[in-house]
Amino acid sequence: MRWPSIVLALLVVALQYPLWIGKGGWLRVWEVETQLTASKEANRRLEQRNSSLEAEVRDLKTGYEAVEERARFELGLTKSDEVFVQTPQAR
Repeated sequence: MRWPSIVLALLVVALQYPLWIGKGGWLRVWEVETQLTASKEANRRLEQRNSSLEAEVRDLKTGYEAVEERARFELGLTKSDEVFVQTPQAR
């Protein structure tokens, strides 16, 4: 009675091996799902960045307000009748 139990146990193990460790097993599925989740998160961040860049390009193409704002803050430019005053910020 002991040998049939051992043989059946070995058969169960042999049949379970592909399910857990094989090419399309649960461990591989879990690994691929983890990669998919990471890829989706990266894509979401990139889509947000792309949409903000697209909005900025649209503003720069259509309106002068965005160009003027960039000139003021990034280049420190002022209009001819303006005075630039810089105040220190408290920390």
